Parts: sequence; C-alpha cells; structure tokens
Amino acid sequence: MDKTLDSYLEYSALEKKLAIRTISAYSDDLKHFNNWLIENRCTLPEAVVADIAEYMNFLSSSGFSPVSIRRKLSTIRGFFRYMQSSELRNDNPAELIHSPKQSLRLPHAVSVETVAALIEVWEGDSLLSTRNRALLELAYGAGLRESELTGITVSRIHLEEALVRPVGKGSKERIVPIGRAAVRWLSLYIDTVRPRLVRGKSTPVLFLTYRGNPLSRMTVWNIVRESTKMACINKAIHPHTLRHSFATHLLQGGADLRVVQELLGHADIKTTEIYTDVDKTYLRGIVDRYHPRSGDLCSSFHPVS
Repeated sequence: MDKTLDSYLEYSALEKKLAIRTISAYSDDLKHFNNWLIENRCTLPEAVVADIAEYMNFLSSSGFSPVSIRRKLSTIRGFFRYMQSSELRNDNPAELIHSPKQSLRLPHAVSVETVAALIEVWEGDSLLSTRNRALLELAYGAGLRESELTGITVSRIHLEEALVRPVGKGSKERIVPIGRAAVRWLSLYIDTVRPRLVRGKSTPVLFLTYRGNPLSRMTVWNIVRESTKMACINKAIHPHTLRHSFATHLLQGGADLRVVQELLGHADIKTTEIYTDVDKTYLRGIVDRYHPRSGDLCSSFHPVS
C-alpha cells in the first residue's frame, strides 16, 4: 500500500503539479481510508464498491460533513483513476458511489462601498502603506487568490497593457485586465517602493516585506484584517472576500458568466455559476426594498370590500 500511495502522491506532485497542501490532504484522506480498511481485513488497493460505500456510511455516522465526505470520495476516485491508468487495476470502484448532497454555500461578497472603504484606508504615506494599497487594488481589481497574490512576479505585471498574468491552480496561466486604480498604485509601488524593499536581494516576486522577503499568505490575511479594523467595518472579511466581490460585482454589472469564469480561472463553469445565486440574492434584495408591491409594503394592502 505505502509504495502505491507514494507513487500516486509523487505523480500528483510532479505530473499534475498540485500544491503541497493538496498533496498532504490527499495523503491524509487515503491513509484514513486505508486504516479503516485494515480494521475490516482489506487494504486500499484491494477495495471494492461495497467497501467504499460502507466507508461513506461510516464517515456520515461519525459526524463528518457532506463537504468533507465529498472531498474524501473525490480523493479516493483520483487514487483508483491513477491505478487504472497505471494498469494496476482495470476498474474504479469509487466511480459507482454517489457523492452526498450538500447545501449551497454562497460566496461571501461585500458591497462596492465596503470594498472601497477597505482599500482606501491605505493612502500611500509610507512604504508599507503604498505596498498594501497596491496589493488590495490588485486583489480586488483582478480577483486573485491569496496564493496568486503572494506568488505573482514583476514580470507578470504589464502596466502599459493594463493586464496581469497570474498562475492559478494546476499551474494554469490566465490573462486578466485591470483598471486604472490598480495600474496607478502598482506603478507607484513598482517604481518607487519595491526598489527600497528589495534591499539588494535577488527575487522576482512582486510583493515584499520590509526585510525584502516575499509576503506569506498569513501576512496578506493580516493586511486585510488590519484594513477592516482601520475602516471600522463590522464584518468578517478575508482576502478571498475580495475575489468573491470581484466576481459578484462583475455579474451585477452585466458581465457574461463565461467571461467571469475565464477571469477567475475556473476550469469548470459550475464553479462560477454559484455567483449567479449571489447575484439573484442581490436582485431579490433590490426588489424587496424598492418595489411598491414587495416585502412589507404589500402587507399594508387591504382588499376593497
């Protein structure tokens, strides 16, 4: 088992170019399933449909959420898919197992005004203030993930064309146009601030700490947290909120769903479609608030006798 698992994890890292955290999650999920199988006199490479179905029931009865169970089942499917392609098995028993349904979890987006307040607390009156403003302008202006923000290099910023080329999941590159605000602050940061932060070090990464090191994802979280506090925003906001807001505001403005999919770097449009539910929620709120025959206004209507 260990040899087969190691081969699969190595394949996922080298061939599929998955992130270290994803590989670690795969390893944990498969080892958990294998340990359960060993208690039931079997091992992972030998598992059949009944074993996987029973394991799914075990997870459910043990209190695992539908989201966690779906993830574990997806990992198991991937493992057996690898065994098939490597001719170690001629079937994939996990393909016959249906994933548990899960309730729709809408992305958390905030209003345009809230985003503006969050970003504009940084006025560029210091090195780090300018860096933070450029970072947030790019995060919202291009809808980047935290990993894309911390990993993007100077060479992937094209200010004359007003676009960026982030590398997303699966090492897939995409092109995202950015607006004037992001261009202005990125230009200011790259021209006047970054040369002073780099401190003689040789690094292609765009956003740097005061010591000239690449920003960590935790630092990005801290910047957003501090921005929220400074702007007196009484909502839980994290870096991904800016990405969610980017997509939601585009759809509210009339952008095509396929365009938003391309800008976000989603491989499957179903992932992007969840934002249409957010948009419908927004539209429902507009109707309830302003239409004379909606919401509480209707309750005051009495039929004529």
